[in-house]
Amino acid sequence: MSGEADAATAAGTVIRKSRVLVLDHARRTLLFFTRADVATNPTRWLTPGGHLEAGETHLRAAVRELFEETGLVVTEEELGDVFWSHDFTGEPAAGVFREYHEEWYLLRVPGFVPVDTYWTDDERVDVEQWRWWSLDELARTTDSVEPAVLVELLRRALDTPLQR
Repeated sequence: MSGEADAATAAGTVIRKSRVLVLDHARRTLLFFTRADVATNPTRWLTPGGHLEAGETHLRAAVRELFEETGLVVTEEELGDVFWSHDFTGEPAAGVFREYHEEWYLLRVPGFVPVDTYWTDDERVDVEQWRWWSLDELARTTDSVEPAVLVELLRRALDTPLQR
C-alpha cells in the first residue's frame, strides 16, 4: 500500500502495519533509509515492515514483509509474540492525516546482506539505502529515524533475553 492508497482510505479507518526489529549477532539492527510519502517530511531510517494485506494477521504480514524487503525467510514461530505496538497519526499525503496501528516483532539472526529481488516498484524508488546500525551509532545520528523512540526500542531489544 502506498501513501496514495492510505490517503484514499476512509477517514476513521485504522491502517494496520507490521514491522520487524532485526538484530544481528554483533548487536546491530537493520534499517532502510526511505523517502516519506509527503515530500516535505524527511527521508528517515526505519525497520523492515509494511501494510497488512486483506485477511492477513500482523504476524503473517511481518513474515511476508521481511521476505519481500530483505529476502530473509522466517516462520511465524521464529518471530513469536509482539515485542511492541503503537498507535499514531500519519500524513500519507499533504494535509491528509490517517490513524495507524503498528505491531513490532523482534528477530535475532546472523548478519546478512538484504536483497531487493522482491521489492515493489514503490520500494525501488523510495528506499535509498540500507545498513546495519549499532546502538551507539543510532543514538548519535542526526538523521531522522522512525519512530522517534527507535533508540529506546533498540536498547530494550538488546536487553531482552532470547525467548526461543
